[in-house]
Amino acid sequence: MARHTEASVGAQGTRRRAMRRTVVGVAVMSVAVGGPIAAFAQDSDMSWARFNGQPLDSIANKSHDRAFVKKWEANPPRGYPTLSRDNIAPTKAAIKRYRAIVKEGGWAKIPGKLKLEVGVTDNAVRLLQKRLIVTGEYRSSASSYFDYETEKALKRFQATNGLTPTGLMDKRTQGALNVPAKVRLKQLKINLGRLRANAQSGKRRYVMVNIPAAQIEAVQEGRVYSRHTGVVGKVQRKTPILNSRIHELNFNPVWRLPPTVIKKDLIPKGRLMAGGKTDVLTKFGIDAYSNGRKLDPKKVRWNSSQPYALSYRQQPGKKNPLGFVKVNFHNAHSVYLHDTPSDRLFGRNFRAASSGCVRVSNMEKFAAWLLKDTKGMGLSDVRHYKKSGDTKTVRLKRAVPLKMVYITAWATEDGVVQFRRDLYGRDGVGRLASY
Repeated sequence: MARHTEASVGAQGTRRRAMRRTVVGVAVMSVAVGGPIAAFAQDSDMSWARFNGQPLDSIANKSHDRAFVKKWEANPPRGYPTLSRDNIAPTKAAIKRYRAIVKEGGWAKIPGKLKLEVGVTDNAVRLLQKRLIVTGEYRSSASSYFDYETEKALKRFQATNGLTPTGLMDKRTQGALNVPAKVRLKQLKINLGRLRANAQSGKRRYVMVNIPAAQIEAVQEGRVYSRHTGVVGKVQRKTPILNSRIHELNFNPVWRLPPTVIKKDLIPKGRLMAGGKTDVLTKFGIDAYSNGRKLDPKKVRWNSSQPYALSYRQQPGKKNPLGFVKVNFHNAHSVYLHDTPSDRLFGRNFRAASSGCVRVSNMEKFAAWLLKDTKGMGLSDVRHYKKSGDTKTVRLKRAVPLKMVYITAWATEDGVVQFRRDLYGRDGVGRLASY
């Protein structure tokens, strides 16, 4: 991303403030008029949601192919910073809008197990269109025919609800559509408080991990430099909310297995494989230590209490789950950001699969950005360590602030309202928004 001059940054700030005033004004006007509430924010061309250089609305209807889904999930649009202070006023406007929607009765639930796409004629299509009319994605008359305008409207909805914009009505999309209006209103209210508590402004660089979105933003000068797909903690092993500062990168690190992984993964696997041709330590290239002394894998008695008293390490290499770099920041939860030797999960929409740490896609670009102020380190050096396997610890010249947050509902400075699944149930709405 090109550097902005102070003058250009100031001009952008003026334009953003003007846009924010316009957005709020339109929202209030929409509420005052009554009738179906037009989603003014969706009048945007959604240029933030471009894929391979194409606007979202121009993507062919083959977008529900699995290859497209994998590419979209692994390469999210940069969009606007989630924690921007400029999002507060639009989020307030969204609350007014959704309050009016709730007052008018919200929207009807779309029943049954449906799989709707372009060319289908079904009474359920009319229900879908009416649902999208309420929130403004669809702006034609409702009918029973699923046309290309319906597909485009559904893509808009999917993109703003954290789903791949396939234009295909599937289980997850139906789940998001059926979240009641009063629940969405409650989420917006709750998340306004979260935004206020974490809002960022100015030129300062920072990293944000939005846990329910499973995405990472590298932000500088008030704009997203790069957005990265992430893998966050399982529901049973939640990624923690925290504030810290990234101070160090370990290239090709040794993995010291954390207590949770030892107790819940390694030992059960070791017991399952005990007595077989290959033990768990040999299979995964893990070393066991007792008081600093490396043990023979065959001498570990998995069905006793002995394994709980041991420590375990995995040397750098292709099997090491940390990949080629580990990103360190001080915290009380023993979590970190890291690369991974497998990018398989980055191509999925549901990415809660870790033990609490966060895996980051396109780590080369992310690591180079973190190191931009550190003398003698750049993208070529990052690539060198990835290729060579050499071990090195690099302290950043300037620590980069990190916010790991839980934001499920917000509006951006262009007025577009965003929702994400309530992954860990922190919004107090039950499973209604966990699609």
